[in-house]
Amino acid sequence: MAITLNNGFQMPVMGLGVWRMEKHLVRDLIINAIKIGYRHFDCAADYKNEAEVGEALAEAFKSGLVKREELFITTKLWNSDHGHVLGACKDSLKKLQLDYLDLYLVHFPVAVKHTGVGNTSSELAEDGVLDIDTTISLETTWHAMEDLVSNGLVRSIGISNYDIFLTRDCLAYSKVKPAVNQIETHPYFQRESLVKFCQKHGICVTAHTPLGGAAANHEWFGTVSCLEDPVLQGLAKKHGKSAAQIALRWGIQRKTVVIPKTSKPERLEENFQVFDFELAKEDMDLINGIDRKYRTNQPAKFWGIDLYA
Repeated sequence: MAITLNNGFQMPVMGLGVWRMEKHLVRDLIINAIKIGYRHFDCAADYKNEAEVGEALAEAFKSGLVKREELFITTKLWNSDHGHVLGACKDSLKKLQLDYLDLYLVHFPVAVKHTGVGNTSSELAEDGVLDIDTTISLETTWHAMEDLVSNGLVRSIGISNYDIFLTRDCLAYSKVKPAVNQIETHPYFQRESLVKFCQKHGICVTAHTPLGGAAANHEWFGTVSCLEDPVLQGLAKKHGKSAAQIALRWGIQRKTVVIPKTSKPERLEENFQVFDFELAKEDMDLINGIDRKYRTNQPAKFWGIDLYA
């Protein structure tokens, strides 16, 4: 099951996110995911495991498990490389052992102090606040992203963690329109206005943190997951599914792409089993009613500044 992007390319609606995936686990998780049926993998330079993902992909191609053209591979430009887009993209391609990317995203709408291509840091200034580079505009970054498309290194380009205003600006100055906006969205953080705005203007929304962060964001940020919510628990019982499967199915039915992350083999398979049932309108309405406008991913904890404020 796939969504057609505004440039005609197909993007599978279910993907596997590799954030916080430990390096020694990557190979088995990627290979097993492909065997289960995953054809979409969401990476980022900042996840610091592109090389391990690349080794797993190379093995999958060499063994004949899957062909390159059957996979959709995403990675992202880190904040410290906004002034070095071409070099950063080539560095990611080298680590991933790929000739092209299906999708390359601007990870966050902020440029910070450059510390060397591939060295994805978030250096703090003397005041303890993220060392933001005010000399590089998002428009400049975007035009460098567009050059990647014309040079054949990337098929689609997009944005990540952009709000309505920044998305609107990108649409205004872009020659190549963003194909995707990857944002945090889940039953406790539905962001209906942003989702509808993007979809109205032909931008596919990818939901990172589609399960509300679960254990990962609780551990890092002290936030709570939506999976314990009585509504999701009740619908899980009704459909004979898990609360996670209900949340993922809800995301798919609102026409977003979902990229849950897991390092547990049993969860890997469970998360993919969301195409054999459908939520009724009343089910969707129940979930729509539990929005808390609650962000679970909070990088401000590390950056000394809330970029979402």
